[in-house]
Amino acid sequence: MIEEKEARKLSDAIFMRCKDNPAEVTLQVNEESLTRFANNVIHQNVAENNAEITLRIFYGKQFGTASTNRLNQAGMDELVERARINAKTSPEDPHYPGLPASSKYTHVAAWDQATADFSPEKRARAVGAVCRLSVEKGLNASGAFTTGSAALTVANTQGVFAYHAMTSADFQTVVMSEDSSGRSQGSSWKADDLDIEALGNEAIEKTLRGHNPRKIDPGDYTVVFEHYATDDLVSSLNFYGIGAQAVEEGRSWMVDRIGKRVMSPSVNIWDDGLDTNGMPLPFDFEGVPKQRVDIVRQGVVIGPVYDRYTGAKLNKPSTGHAPPLGFRDFGPLAVNLFMAPGEQSVQEMIASTKKGLYINRFWYTRLVHPRDCVITGMTRDGVFMIEDGEVSYPVKNLRYTMPYVQALADVEAVGKTSHLLLGEFAGTGTCVPALKIGSFTFTGSTV
Repeated sequence: MIEEKEARKLSDAIFMRCKDNPAEVTLQVNEESLTRFANNVIHQNVAENNAEITLRIFYGKQFGTASTNRLNQAGMDELVERARINAKTSPEDPHYPGLPASSKYTHVAAWDQATADFSPEKRARAVGAVCRLSVEKGLNASGAFTTGSAALTVANTQGVFAYHAMTSADFQTVVMSEDSSGRSQGSSWKADDLDIEALGNEAIEKTLRGHNPRKIDPGDYTVVFEHYATDDLVSSLNFYGIGAQAVEEGRSWMVDRIGKRVMSPSVNIWDDGLDTNGMPLPFDFEGVPKQRVDIVRQGVVIGPVYDRYTGAKLNKPSTGHAPPLGFRDFGPLAVNLFMAPGEQSVQEMIASTKKGLYINRFWYTRLVHPRDCVITGMTRDGVFMIEDGEVSYPVKNLRYTMPYVQALADVEAVGKTSHLLLGEFAGTGTCVPALKIGSFTFTGSTV
């Protein structure tokens, strides 16, 4: 792992090569190890160590970028030369606001040495316990246990230098029988916070309860969502409209809704890179300090998140939400999202439901229409009928096409426990509870 002193030395060496041109360096160092299993057997253990420098160099309103993982003198010389060529052949951007000046950010704990040192043997023992439990029940478990560490440095010629070291752990499993499946996931920046055996049992229990699913008619149902389904709701709102660029372009679900109550008063969503219950990151990829930003407060849409580019165009300050350069075309992005927990357990939500569906998660969800965040997708890994306050029988998977804004307007109860889940896109993470929604429309079912 590159320490802060060495990261500063590398960035200074690149700036020296840039001479008097404004420039920005992003240095990402990752050490990640993964133990993957299938058919109740570990079949892969891999590790990857990489350090990548990305340079942006500016000539007035022109800029060019280049990246390398060669950190020697020749690699840095080539990096600067490629960025220069790209800049001089690029058109001017009249909206470019200039590089940010140095500002103080809050250092936040996100490093756990035990996670950084987590061995293949420890991962194998944890995974092995899940596989044995699956074998005992005559089921088939697959999944992966990932642990790692990373360091992010953002520096520029205006005096910005921001460094943050972090660790992460994520376990996911799908357990299957011939006619049913169950899935669970747990994430943290401390591997020892994950109860891998409990996560395995969670997936196994759903698989066992899911035998002989029945086909039901599509239609409107009261639903109780596990936090995995809630994660899809919140993540979709993020990717399809929490950023200011989507609002400016008129394609966000926030358009014409800012300042209005369009969701249940029990819905509160915010982004906070300083909260250690998530995956903390105290600054964005421009080196701008992060802060808590309310997105939805008691059902009222508060507003989007900004990076410096969209902030300058809309006369707003950056909220610290510039994504990595590779994702910059998407505009600002929230990567530390939270939904406030409520007061009911999942069992209490089920007990209060006369007739409805208990749903573990969604999959293969895709955007249909951005303005209402209309999403189409399917249920997966556990769908059950609720009758008279009890789970009565398993149900075959259902397809839906549903405005997520409307779904969150119909929230009747919020789970009292939040769960952190790492996403697969741009390092995003959500910390979300279960939900009970009064009406959710399903349009079809599997054969």
